[in-house]
Amino acid sequence: MKKVWVDEECIACGACVEVCPEVFKLEGEFAEVKEGADLANERITEAAEACPVQAIHYE
Repeated sequence: MKKVWVDEECIACGACVEVCPEVFKLEGEFAEVKEGADLANERITEAAEACPVQAIHYE
């Protein structure tokens, strides 16, 4: 993947962090992609699917 981001729809439920803590972190009221995270991690798609509000996007 070239790009992964979390949009403002995020409700900070933590599902992405549970599925893929190597890439995502909870920061305040939103989840974020960790700086320097390996965007080739195949669990990113699992985290996006686990998001209840579909706030995780990737290219």
